[in-house]
Amino acid sequence: MSRLSEKPAESPLAGEGARDAAALSAEFSLEQRRILLRVAHDAILSFLERRPFPVAPPFPPGLSEPRGVFTTLYLSTDEDDLPGDLPLELHRELHRELRGCVGYPVPIAPLYRAVAETARAAAFGDSRFLPVTKEEAPKLEVSLSVLSLLFPIHPDAVEVGRHGLVVVEGNRRGLLLPQVPVEHGWNRETFLEQTCRKAALPLDAWRKAATLEAFTAEVFSDADVEVSG
Repeated sequence: MSRLSEKPAESPLAGEGARDAAALSAEFSLEQRRILLRVAHDAILSFLERRPFPVAPPFPPGLSEPRGVFTTLYLSTDEDDLPGDLPLELHRELHRELRGCVGYPVPIAPLYRAVAETARAAAFGDSRFLPVTKEEAPKLEVSLSVLSLLFPIHPDAVEVGRHGLVVVEGNRRGLLLPQVPVEHGWNRETFLEQTCRKAALPLDAWRKAATLEAFTAEVFSDADVEVSG
């Protein structure tokens, strides 16, 4: 199971036009998004409450097909110290902290099951963080990044903000989601270099023997569903 240290969240600088365009091309309906987010939350709560792993009800085919997915957890923080005149998106970004992120980069399980498993792993198995507590669970925001299949890509064809990247050389593998370079303001070359860094490879490995693959991702969170609803 792969881990991603950078938070895969929408850039607070993204405009409403970009959000509207993404909504028009969305693969998953609002109800499908709600179902998947509920699955993630229930997977975490069932562990804390020592209940059996959630038994999957019948899901439509779009949620039952194997897909790669990353689940990212954020914890709401005290907003008393934040200025009151911040834009909504920026306020949301500053009002939460990363609490865990784990994913399957390739489709090894039905999507609903992959969401449940990666949600539990993000909450209790991400070694960078202490396990989520029962007191923290109601304050968690879940963000899901559902990945397309990986495909080979030439470095010149990489589009920042559209493509996620996987760099592989030998037994070393690094992955960055499409949102990461946008958040950090990276250009294409820096994105390629930082993906190599994630794989513990030289920064110029993408120019040499490393294999480069790309993917796209549909990203949505609890906050997006609330806004859309």
